[in-house]
Amino acid sequence: MTDASASAEKPDYRPSDDEPFMNERQRSYFKAKLLNWKEEILREARGTLVHLQAETENHPDLADRATSEADRSLELRTRDRQRKLISKIDEALRRIEDGSYGYCEDTGEPIGVGRLDARPIATLSVEAQERHERRERIHRDD
Repeated sequence: MTDASASAEKPDYRPSDDEPFMNERQRSYFKAKLLNWKEEILREARGTLVHLQAETENHPDLADRATSEADRSLELRTRDRQRKLISKIDEALRRIEDGSYGYCEDTGEPIGVGRLDARPIATLSVEAQERHERRERIHRDD
């Protein structure tokens, strides 16, 4: 049975803590989730490109021009953040392939299916993430 047929067989599947961590079914679930997320981002980016190309008109009114420029700037910043997100999605997909997906980079312990379902690009467990954020705050205050 292929990954696609397993997903098609049970479209309402949700990983749970009652099954072996990062079994084939969970890996297939997270891979599909990441690929769908990436495709959604790329679809939005294509829409933005079309919108920005269509929005080349020169507004005679200064206020309209300023609003248009602010909107364009916001859109470009959003796309830049999403470009970085695609990079993280690609990294997560590579981790699925090499078998390291779902395990904390700091401790090697399982991250947990709940956290991965909420944030499939997570690389740290909740505890490790909290430690990281505390260290970041301490160093930022220096």
